[in-house]
Amino acid sequence: MSIAKRLASQTAVYGLSSIVGRVLTFLLVRVYTGRFAAAEYGIVTGLYAYVSFLNVLFTYGMETTYFRFANRPGTDRQELYDRVMTLLVLTSVLLSGVVALLARPLMSLLSLPAGHEQYAVWIAIILGLDAVAAIPFARLRLENKARKFAGIRLASILLNIGLNLFFIVLCPDVLAGKYLTSLRPLVESVYNPTLGVGYVFLANLAASAFTLLLLSRELLDFRFRLNLEPLRPLLQYAYPIMLMGVAGMVNEMLDRVILPRWLPENFYPGQSNLAAVGIYGACYKISVLMSLVIQAFKYAAEPFFFAQSNEKNSPYTFALVLKWFTLCCTMLFVGVSVNVDIVAQIFLRRPEYLQGLAVVPVLLLAYLFLGVYWNLSVWFKLTDKTYYGTYIGFAGAVVTVVLNFLLIPLLGYMGSALATLACYFLMAALCWWLGERHFPVPYPIARLLVWLALAVGVVALSWWLPVAAGWPRYAFHALLTLGFVGLIALVEGRRLRAL
Repeated sequence: MSIAKRLASQTAVYGLSSIVGRVLTFLLVRVYTGRFAAAEYGIVTGLYAYVSFLNVLFTYGMETTYFRFANRPGTDRQELYDRVMTLLVLTSVLLSGVVALLARPLMSLLSLPAGHEQYAVWIAIILGLDAVAAIPFARLRLENKARKFAGIRLASILLNIGLNLFFIVLCPDVLAGKYLTSLRPLVESVYNPTLGVGYVFLANLAASAFTLLLLSRELLDFRFRLNLEPLRPLLQYAYPIMLMGVAGMVNEMLDRVILPRWLPENFYPGQSNLAAVGIYGACYKISVLMSLVIQAFKYAAEPFFFAQSNEKNSPYTFALVLKWFTLCCTMLFVGVSVNVDIVAQIFLRRPEYLQGLAVVPVLLLAYLFLGVYWNLSVWFKLTDKTYYGTYIGFAGAVVTVVLNFLLIPLLGYMGSALATLACYFLMAALCWWLGERHFPVPYPIARLLVWLALAVGVVALSWWLPVAAGWPRYAFHALLTLGFVGLIALVEGRRLRAL
């Protein structure tokens, strides 16, 4: 099997758990926006923003470190697995305890009333369980057990979705007498109506515990090894990646953390700041469609890049991968942005959420540049110069912080979206510029920029050209999308067939 086919096949298998699984989770947006007001959904959006920050601290770059050291000649992979797992188990217990103890201050940052501290405690446990599961999942990827990886991920996601539907849809409807009234005694014994959005976190907690159960074979293969001296090179490699991850979370999540406090009161008439966070978070979910593709690709490509690093033609392979990755993401950007009104009708159930749709194309483009950056970042990972990733990440974080504080009072959550786009574009540009000096790869940058500029023009045309609402508008948008995809197929089709 050719290199391209092998990478594509593994991406497809990982996509079963990443894209298909997370699309199923994405469908819960329809449930949340239908069952929760924007202010209630703002609680979920805000707390999961903190989860993203903390998840980086809980794993502190050990997944990539495990891949890097496992591929070094002469490495005892079992011993490496034991040492990395020992570290993560100890630190997960410690950090989960700290987060649980800080539950009240954490909730006050979201301006939530007292009585919701249990949400933070549940999140602390979720973070610890997910961190412990990280290296067994990495081991499955290293051993090319993509089907088992995908099966466990998908099973956990399905459990999470099932519990969400049970507690957020079925139980309230049964108590309201809408259907299955014979189940009312059972529902009354397990369901607490006052918990509300808390069931979102409880369902996540149950799914994380179930994941560890499914990984029992990998966990039972672990032997506790605490010897600090061999751990030093691991930590030296990992800490720049952790700092890079923290900077990345600043870039991705800072807006939802500071929006409740930095957005001027009554900026959106008749809505609280927490409601604005909920609207922005719901519309952000649509743009996350791009990140689903990136995540599925990343699961397959990270071990692939390390395995290809010693091949003579690896620079050409990396250039080819970036080209087709970018073209696929560009088509997705156009497809979703041009037809966002249809997507919104499916997922955003309440009219109050629709007013934030303008941020979707901006955020989709931002995620596209994030995917480009991730591809370009292979150079500093393969040359063991991960500190460059830290520098780039922190440069992006500075842009994110400055632009959020400048633009939120002027543009609201659109300012946050523009800050995200500026950040990821800068990171991609810096990574390419530095990579050209340290690890030259013949990336077709000029050609890709032409396609991106054309894609932005198509999206702008669809938003600004006045077309009658209803089917004429839908037909026009469909023609624009098919025309753009057809143009890529026409121009690049010969090269694709050659590949």
